[in-house]
Amino acid sequence: MTFGAPVVAKIRPHVQRPKAACGKGTFDCHMMLEEPKKWVKEFKAAGCDLYTFHYEAALTSTAAENPADHDEARTSPKEMIRYVHNQGMLAGIAIKPDTSVDVLWEILDNENKIENPDMVLVMTVAPGFGGQKFMADVLPKVKALRERYPDLHIEVDGGLSEGTVDEAAEAGANVIVAGSAVFGAKDPAAVIAKLREAVEKRR
Repeated sequence: MTFGAPVVAKIRPHVQRPKAACGKGTFDCHMMLEEPKKWVKEFKAAGCDLYTFHYEAALTSTAAENPADHDEARTSPKEMIRYVHNQGMLAGIAIKPDTSVDVLWEILDNENKIENPDMVLVMTVAPGFGGQKFMADVLPKVKALRERYPDLHIEVDGGLSEGTVDEAAEAGANVIVAGSAVFGAKDPAAVIAKLREAVEKRR
């Protein structure tokens, strides 16, 4: 875990809480973990607003609710979304580049709204480390999501920069995650402004 709950807790007092769902100040915690349910309460206490877990992990992880706990029962993507919502946070669900977007239709079309995600994250690199090359071949997933769900928050993460953000925004992404492109820039604010502009002009 690159940034644990203690880091979130230290930053939270310096950033005003969002006034609207997914608004300015939202702490979107992307949990690239094998056991995402174990950390929900800890990140809630730290100040997380939007808890994003991986679809793939939710298929195989246990239902244990704390890091030190063990549970033979298994969780599921829908159960994870419901659990995060019941903890008072927004829920995001992520898919890896090699996971078909089709697995999300049943979840997004579910009539039980508490089991609907507030955001879908389409990974544009293989999860694991920063600085990877943007995978444009996953953008059809973003386009399919946008065509089917016009009001859904769709996030992309991995290899996003001034040179790739237009492709992602054109496909329908409205939430952009950029690490290396921002923190490695001489003028991070200018890069952020250009990333934001790419999304705003397509709304």
